[in-house]
Amino acid sequence: MPRVAGVDIPNEKPAWIALRYIHGIGPKIAKDICEKLGIEPSLRAKDLTEDQLSQIASLLTNDYIIEGNLRRQTQQNIARLRDIASYRGLRHRRGLPVRGQRTKTNARGRKGPRKTVAGKKSVKEMR
Repeated sequence: MPRVAGVDIPNEKPAWIALRYIHGIGPKIAKDICEKLGIEPSLRAKDLTEDQLSQIASLLTNDYIIEGNLRRQTQQNIARLRDIASYRGLRHRRGLPVRGQRTKTNARGRKGPRKTVAGKKSVKEMR
């Protein structure tokens, strides 16, 4: 497997798709990288030369924030929001959706599995 910027990229994928396995590189940036360096996007990752791989690695380290640095920056941004107690920071702290989604239904991915409240439905009126 070729290794670019400390990440193994899959052999059998075309170069522009293989680059997307790097955290912080999406479809647009992957195509832009191939275009800048004059690499055929449909060329398989295993067919890239050492020179092309080193060009990709140097371009990524110089021009883009990727992998660990990007993860660290994201965590620092969230920590800053929590520290200043903004609305978004409070939502992060409580583990609720941050971007205005509804929570009465859905939001299970953010809130986790349902927690059943014991005896909620079985309360009957006494006369």
